[in-house]
Amino acid sequence: MATTKDIDKEFLEYVIKALVDNPKDVKIERKLDEMGVLLTLQVHRDDMGQIIGKAGATAKAIRSLVRIIGLKNHARVNLKIEEPIGGSRFQEDKKDSEKKEDIESLDL
Repeated sequence: MATTKDIDKEFLEYVIKALVDNPKDVKIERKLDEMGVLLTLQVHRDDMGQIIGKAGATAKAIRSLVRIIGLKNHARVNLKIEEPIGGSRFQEDKKDSEKKEDIESLDL
């Protein structure tokens, strides 16, 4: 059984592993900071869409559930979802910077 302080981490791990296609790639780090408990989530880049959901709805719901678990244990819990290297957002940012370079190289 988990200790009282790790119950939020174990709950998050259970929920996330049930949602993703690559549960072995789920990594959760728990830190105490000045704002309370910070849970940092890393998943396989192919699973990011499942975690974020349409318009961020799934991520918002997960954050709400984790905060409720924290309230039951008298702690403020925040969730940070880390963008994996090579994720779609990283590729979009790279494409945008390439477009800016192309525009700047044009002599008008």
